[in-house]
Amino acid sequence: MSTSLLPGAVDARYRPVMTAAAKPYHHGDLRAALVAEGLLLIEEQDADDLSLRELARRVGVSATAVYRHFPDKAALMAALAGEALTRLAAAQRAASERAGGGSAGFSATGAAYVRFARDNPGLFRLVFAHPVTPGHAEKSNDEAMTMLKAGAAALTPPGTDARVFALRSWALAHGLAMLMLDGQVQVDDATIDRVIDVTMSG
Repeated sequence: MSTSLLPGAVDARYRPVMTAAAKPYHHGDLRAALVAEGLLLIEEQDADDLSLRELARRVGVSATAVYRHFPDKAALMAALAGEALTRLAAAQRAASERAGGGSAGFSATGAAYVRFARDNPGLFRLVFAHPVTPGHAEKSNDEAMTMLKAGAAALTPPGTDARVFALRSWALAHGLAMLMLDGQVQVDDATIDRVIDVTMSG
């Protein structure tokens, strides 16, 4: 028997097709849903190509609904960059704790920085291409920078300026990350650990 003859059945020819690019939004925190979808989009396309209208289409709401939370693209980029920094800090904190803190933990935060860039290239580039400014309500989570400064202050070799040690450590991790993202070098996890440990240990 054809299911089209059953009470309440809908002919498949007229059943709406839902795709990943058009998910209906029903309830909950719309702002969080927009940020989550925006983070996915950042990994699929260049941040400069992302539009609020496309984001609205992906979440399944009107453009007007998006503008209630993000009045312009700069506000959206600030929110996405802030979330990216929050995730980076969480990855670094977890790495430090696994390493037991101290010098090993400090090196682990640097290696985690590089791995975060490798695993989330779109988010990593976003943080530096669209830095959060004080003029936006969405301010970046500065936990990653706080950990860097605290670690450097505790581990700076005698006779070395703590600020210089922190900057050198950051420059090493960031430089390695960018070399990887730009396809200049290919390194595995073991090499990342060795490079970061040698420099950060002074």
